[in-house]
Amino acid sequence: MKPLGKWFFGILAWVIAIIIFFPIFWMMITAFKTEQGAYSPDLFFIPTLESFQSVFARSNYIHFVLNSIYISFSSTICCFVLAIPAAYKMSFFPTVKTQLTLLWVLSTKMMPAVGVLVPIYLLFRDAKLLNSIPGLILIYTLMNLPIALWMVYTYFCEVPAAILEAARIDGADVWRELWYLLRPMTMPGLSSTGLLLVILSWNEAFWSLNLTSADAAPLTSFIASYSSPEGLFCAKLSAASLLAVAPILVLGWVTQKQLVRGLTFGAVK
Repeated sequence: MKPLGKWFFGILAWVIAIIIFFPIFWMMITAFKTEQGAYSPDLFFIPTLESFQSVFARSNYIHFVLNSIYISFSSTICCFVLAIPAAYKMSFFPTVKTQLTLLWVLSTKMMPAVGVLVPIYLLFRDAKLLNSIPGLILIYTLMNLPIALWMVYTYFCEVPAAILEAARIDGADVWRELWYLLRPMTMPGLSSTGLLLVILSWNEAFWSLNLTSADAAPLTSFIASYSSPEGLFCAKLSAASLLAVAPILVLGWVTQKQLVRGLTFGAVK
């Protein structure tokens, strides 16, 4: 039964992987079709760069890429600045309300974003943060902070408190504990958290479409610009989508071992 079960789960894993990858594969081949051929299911065709040329001629792709890079990495840094001290306090100096606080923080992710769109929009309008990169950095930080806090808290809990107690006896203050002890000991987990936050920020579309226009728009707005009242231009939309997801796909592919290592950090002692 064991060999049979191994084969079954192996085949099941391949089927699930193919199902997940198929939309990306179809987007990739559609990007190299003509607009007329984009609606054809043919897998064999003469590839063309017509759609990519149209995308570059219509939009300043580099402008959107730079916005996405700046917003994603800046919001990730802001998340760490807020999450690491909070996770340190909750991990090594817990109170009776620590778990309740963590559950409340996590519960904020359960609220649909559209439910707070109007108040957020009005606050951003009054604060003059609409169509601004600082505004998107702020909203992305708030959006990803619960995930960052929970992940960093989990990694810190894996560190024996006795190590920090020994450091305090030797005269280490809080910042030395964080930098010289917790940082190297939890680096796999912190790295995977950072990668996940960058990916979440890079792929976020709801807030970028509702709070920005062209000036501060990231790549998600760049993709949405190819949907118009006249209809969907599938080939150009696929080309724009491929250009938007290519950088983060490459980042995920290059760092996949680090990401898996970090996500499983502390699972086995």
